Amino acid sequence: MKTFIYSFIFLTSLVCFSQNEMKLKVSESQEYRDKYYMFGDVLANYMSPSGITGVVRKRNRDMLFEAFDNNLNPIFKDLIKGELKEEIVGYVSFDDEIKIFTVFSPKQKKRIVSCYAFNLENLSIKKTQLFEVTLEKGSNSLFSNRKHQTNFAISPNGKFIALSTDNIKKNLNSYTIRVFDSNTLEEMNQKSYNSHQDQYFELNDLFIDNKRNAFTLGKLFIDGKSQKKKSQANYKFIVNKITPNEVEKLEINLDSLHIKSLSFNNKGSQLELLGFYSEKKVSNVKGTCVFVLNLDTFKLKNKRKLYQLPQQVYQDLYGIQKAKKKKDKELSNFKVDYVINDSEGNSYWLAEQFYITYSYVNNGFGGYQTITYHYDDILVLKFNSNGKLNWGRSIFKNAPVTSYNAFLKDNNLHVILNSGKNLTIKSDGRTKVSKGWLESTALYDFIYSEDGDVSYNKIQDNKGNSFYRPYYGTFFNNRFIMMSAISLKRRFMVLE
Repeated sequence: MKTFIYSFIFLTSLVCFSQNEMKLKVSESQEYRDKYYMFGDVLANYMSPSGITGVVRKRNRDMLFEAFDNNLNPIFKDLIKGELKEEIVGYVSFDDEIKIFTVFSPKQKKRIVSCYAFNLENLSIKKTQLFEVTLEKGSNSLFSNRKHQTNFAISPNGKFIALSTDNIKKNLNSYTIRVFDSNTLEEMNQKSYNSHQDQYFELNDLFIDNKRNAFTLGKLFIDGKSQKKKSQANYKFIVNKITPNEVEKLEINLDSLHIKSLSFNNKGSQLELLGFYSEKKVSNVKGTCVFVLNLDTFKLKNKRKLYQLPQQVYQDLYGIQKAKKKKDKELSNFKVDYVINDSEGNSYWLAEQFYITYSYVNNGFGGYQTITYHYDDILVLKFNSNGKLNWGRSIFKNAPVTSYNAFLKDNNLHVILNSGKNLTIKSDGRTKVSKGWLESTALYDFIYSEDGDVSYNKIQDNKGNSFYRPYYGTFFNNRFIMMSAISLKRRFMVLE
């Protein structure tokens, strides 16, 4: 009996020790007075190789550029007043610079695309006009796809920037790729692709390699823009390879699968095309799909890889007993947010459930409609270097805003998010991430081992402390840095 007790104590202490070993060191910078505290939307957060942190925030059309030294003390601040009809459309970061792209609409159909280059070494901001176009009748925007960063990409070596725009004409759907030198911002080439009188192309992702070849991935709708026609998929996925001299097109055979979107994952000599599939409809998720594209031959490698979601995903969401009944149930409204690759070729996918609900409020004199945004459960999946699904977990969660971030450190996956002061442990064993009506909040680190075991570490109770939004954080050189939320005084938290 004593042997059993000692063994149990030893194992318990070993588990506690291993969890403590996985915990991150937490530190905060000195507070500083934020004159522009109402600039709450973080556009970009990036650390240069020398350790200078650059943050770009916005309020309406105005942008605030800030730089912080290695100790996260403020060393530079500049407010740029945007034009009345100037819209921020994306950014890229590499080496010493953050580049913010905008579109200015001085006239009804005229569009001017510019770049604000924020250099973190010489602490300067330079605006460069890239190009201007005149839209044809019936077109209102250069960027119909509003997904953050979809229309911009920088090559792995940082030398080239690709920019994709819609080129919708009166009687023609057409799309254009422009490639710029990332240093001089000189346009090196432009080319139209997917020109068709009737078929509409929906861009999912953009990639440019070190040889100046651009790759676009998206849906080509067959008839109109509906996802289905006569219960069949009304689209096909297309990869375009756009070089300075030609355009090649590759169609992906989906058979009977329904896929909402696909994303690129750069694996060096090949690109993975990854997403979720369903056997019922595009918004559902039954499992994961991966197509592998050889960059040199521009051909799909082998057969697609399909994996149903593991049982553990359902257990985390529904509990052990209900998970058995949910085994064949398709989840819904998930889209890949993060793909993180480790040094051994493994990949971690994270996807958050997002949907919108509407309700009508009767106030006695009529009524009005309210919109509620839901950022709920998170899927966490690990794939090995051969693209095989190793394990899957999920986080049982609900929130009104997107709030999480993720990074790899010492072979552990860390998911940083805010929840209620105490995680709710349900009677069926599930751990729920949510905030009660009168409950204060806390910042948590969900730690996943290489084998998918999870532990929970409360970083801080937010009451009485600075409140941080992990979504706007950045991970570089083994440190995760995030800025505190709107306040007259701000500071940074560092996890390492």
